[in-house]
Amino acid sequence: MEATREHDIVLFGGTGFTGGLTAEYLAANVPASMRWALAGRNQTKLEQLRDRLGVDVPLLHADVEDEKSIADVAASARVVITTVGPYINYGEPLVKACAEQGTDYTDLTGEPEFVDRMYVKYDAAAQKSGARIVHACGFDSVPHDLGALFTVEQLPEGVPLTVRGFVSTNGTPSGGTVASALAGFSRARKNIEAARERKRVEPRGGGRIVKGDRGRPHREPGLDTWVLPLPTIDPQIILRSARALERYGPDFTYGHYIATKNLKQAVALPLGVAGVFTLAQIPPARKFIQSRLPQGTGPSEEKRAKSWFRVRFHGEGGGKRVVCEVSGGDPGYTETSKVLAESGLCLASDELPATAGQVTTAQAMGAALTERLKRAGIKFEVLEAA
Repeated sequence: MEATREHDIVLFGGTGFTGGLTAEYLAANVPASMRWALAGRNQTKLEQLRDRLGVDVPLLHADVEDEKSIADVAASARVVITTVGPYINYGEPLVKACAEQGTDYTDLTGEPEFVDRMYVKYDAAAQKSGARIVHACGFDSVPHDLGALFTVEQLPEGVPLTVRGFVSTNGTPSGGTVASALAGFSRARKNIEAARERKRVEPRGGGRIVKGDRGRPHREPGLDTWVLPLPTIDPQIILRSARALERYGPDFTYGHYIATKNLKQAVALPLGVAGVFTLAQIPPARKFIQSRLPQGTGPSEEKRAKSWFRVRFHGEGGGKRVVCEVSGGDPGYTETSKVLAESGLCLASDELPATAGQVTTAQAMGAALTERLKRAGIKFEVLEAA
């Protein structure tokens, strides 16, 4: 991308809670030679954020209701990082601008409908301009996507492979995640329509088989836990990486689960999700749930310091079996902001595969981002190999 762009990285949404953590991480980790900026619609809040960070960076006006301001920001940057969600409500103008301007883009969305609609509308434009549109660059879905790739790389090449991921965490979901989940639950039919529309236009083929394993609730002997299928965006991202990359073999299967040691929790979890799904259809109930964990707020630093996540991967193929693990601290805030910032830094700084269009983290950044996250304290480990 042109070195003449005014900014290497622009962060849009830094005045929110997770955006603020992302800004703090960038302020502490951006190389001295890199030019970065903060963008948002409230100049006063941006100035307060810049003062708090103690950095001398430009402040750019960007408002999703002002298409020109968004286009100007995209045109000025090599990479734009955005934390402004729910993305189905606020995300499209920036994706459109980045796709048209040839600007790399990263976000924190976990909203399948948004990702599918952006693919249908802007993948072709991004491929033409050379932009890399990389969604889900937080806990959704980087540890899962790169963890599955890391596991595949421990297995033989050119053979059928099966990988299952098991997620454990004590972290609190962010207000943004809750808002996105409620928006998704309230738009269930639109989610299905968007997935069908994407399937109609997305190229298939190549002779390789890639499929998801929905699985069933069961007790997993190797983990000594109860596991339940986890229908998040993560397995969708992993399967897209598998379709794009030959390393996943001629026949790849992936299953995604949440793990809990407590049988009562295993029973209560799907009931709780079903209850929230039902309430999300009722606007006053949806508003009440969102008020309990509003966007722009989050837990104290002390509470975040006690939070953790672990994703265990069981992989098999070619007569070999491996157990790998990706683990880190607070997933909803601390690690999410770290992963998002490192994704932006990776796109701006590292030698990467030649990709364009809507691509996954494994596709666009792969080993380079994995190494960055290792250096930043997120562990990628092989626990067993046989």
